[in-house]
Amino acid sequence: MKLYSYFRSSAAYRVRIALNLKGLPYETVPVHLLRQGGEQLLPEYRRLNPTALVPTLVDGDLALGQSMAILEYLEETYPQPALLPADAAGRARVRAIAQTIACDIHPLDNLRVLKYLKHEMKVSEESKNAWYRHWVEVGLAAVEGMLAQHPATGEFCHGGQPSFADLCLVPQVANARRFECDLGAMPTIVRIDARCQELDAFRQAAPAKQPDAE
Repeated sequence: MKLYSYFRSSAAYRVRIALNLKGLPYETVPVHLLRQGGEQLLPEYRRLNPTALVPTLVDGDLALGQSMAILEYLEETYPQPALLPADAAGRARVRAIAQTIACDIHPLDNLRVLKYLKHEMKVSEESKNAWYRHWVEVGLAAVEGMLAQHPATGEFCHGGQPSFADLCLVPQVANARRFECDLGAMPTIVRIDARCQELDAFRQAAPAKQPDAE
């Protein structure tokens, strides 16, 4: 398998964790989102992934974008260890947490949105970063509520094993810390993130560990 990735992309980070947890060997193909105006915009990458986003997973003849679709593909194709609970209610809860991050928080703070704010809307660097922190803090506060108030929350977001929810949470927490977001009112998130960092699969997926890290 090949994973077209950018070291700071939280979406690619999710997939790297999944591949590591499942013990699947893969080759990282770096796609620099800033160099040459963004290598993801080059024609050869657009032919692979018309959305011009990372990640893209290539597995044989399949080229698949969208990190959540990739996670579902990996779960169905390489089911062990499972990253979704066995019961329907548990799977729905995990997907709800994951999608709160992937669909509600991440799109508002995606690199192309931040670039548009800065270059097209002429928003100052300070205001752009304030935008980022606001939406991350609002979104993670909601996730904290989903975790802290639910009996199914355990060592990880759902019980005692990592799931899609943790795969989405850890990269978002990393970005939150990078932009100095306030996590003081989110003790459950901080605790779960610390537990995930005890696992080599999470540590090896971190941005600083990637071959294209800067």
